[in-house]
Amino acid sequence: MTTVTLPDGPTTPAFVQAVEILAGRTRAWRRLHAKYGSAFMVKMPRFGPTVVLSDPAEVKALFTTHTDLVDNIDANLGQFLGPGSLFALRGEEHRKERKLLTPPFHGRRLAVYESLIEEEAVREMATWPSGTEFATMDSMMRITLNVILRAVFGAEGAEFDQLRTLLPKLVLVGSALAALPVPRKLFGRFGPWARFARHRAEYDRIVQRLIERAAADPGLSERDDVLAMLLQARYDDGSAMTHNEIADELLTLLTAGHETTATSLSWTIERLRRHPHILGRLVAEADAGGSELREAALLETQRVRPVIDATARKVRAESLQLGRWTLPRGQGVMVSIRLMHDNPELFTNPKDFDPDRFVGKRPGTFSWIPFGGGARRCIGAAFATMEMNVVLRVLLRDFTLETTDAPDERAHFRGVALVPAKKGRAVVYRRAPRTTSQSVETGENQDARGEQVTA
Repeated sequence: MTTVTLPDGPTTPAFVQAVEILAGRTRAWRRLHAKYGSAFMVKMPRFGPTVVLSDPAEVKALFTTHTDLVDNIDANLGQFLGPGSLFALRGEEHRKERKLLTPPFHGRRLAVYESLIEEEAVREMATWPSGTEFATMDSMMRITLNVILRAVFGAEGAEFDQLRTLLPKLVLVGSALAALPVPRKLFGRFGPWARFARHRAEYDRIVQRLIERAAADPGLSERDDVLAMLLQARYDDGSAMTHNEIADELLTLLTAGHETTATSLSWTIERLRRHPHILGRLVAEADAGGSELREAALLETQRVRPVIDATARKVRAESLQLGRWTLPRGQGVMVSIRLMHDNPELFTNPKDFDPDRFVGKRPGTFSWIPFGGGARRCIGAAFATMEMNVVLRVLLRDFTLETTDAPDERAHFRGVALVPAKKGRAVVYRRAPRTTSQSVETGENQDARGEQVTA
């Protein structure tokens, strides 16, 4: 018999631990890390006794372990997104499905979506009030939802308007159930599960019409949208995806592909408003046509304000040796993204917002992990990164973002994502058109409030 070796952790009742984690996740992780070190046991809501890791070597070992030995936890978003979702699939089925879904969101395909993203950003930002504080997150949600709808389906129509209304409701209810699920048997007809079921049934009806219309399109092979690609995709044995599988995967892309990206953009605005020197440099860079610091600022925002603060796995092998620990079959394992990003051995002065740490330097695959890691790393990471870059570029180009000395916005846990408690509030002023050559000739830059200062 293999001897099980598990880290220490609090002995308080599960309910007490659950309340502490739900009331303040970041605060709870940091307190437990300070007391027990880089690995500890905790009784997680929904997941039960869970090993939480933040040692870089052990995290890397977990991410690189074969999925036959350790794979996704059972209580995942697949129960909301459907049995054909990447979240629900495991092992070989997951590998085959991921292979089909990868091409639309990587490499040269990304360039197809850039003008679409800019168009949606310009359209939404045209509605922003000048000189009046407003919450940016709802606006960013509209941008990213419109982008992913157009990227997935390729055109607009009545179904798009229906999905624009429906998806935010579906995501909101699903996120709440993911945090504190209400048993289906308890409120099967009237409670949140029933509400979610109604939203999901409506989604299925809308998407089935779109799938049937696309399948009958004689120009299907010339389309660039994800739906067209999935209808034409084939597994290694030559078989096609079923319509139900396509519907599940499209829901996965639509829900996971807009909320987290929008939240990261809101956190970026929240951070930049409180760091005027960095904001001023970003404006100057945007005026000059550069992007290096902007890309670094987005990386740093995702480090200091990860939208998803943990990723989880379940041991499928009889036992699993993971660094100092020997884990039994069925053991839940969670990687704390928050604690990894706080590690001073990985990031000097980790509490500081310092985009320069990433200027000219790419983050480590197993240290900077806002998209998770290993075989289950977010499939849309490259798309989300490009989208955030384009939206922030439009903002810096077209608006002056007013800085503030207000306290940092707290992180609010919304079931799946950690969002700015005040939704990333901002004050903006529309900038007058200004050419790059004018900026270079005068040697002028804008400071964070849009005033001209001589370089």
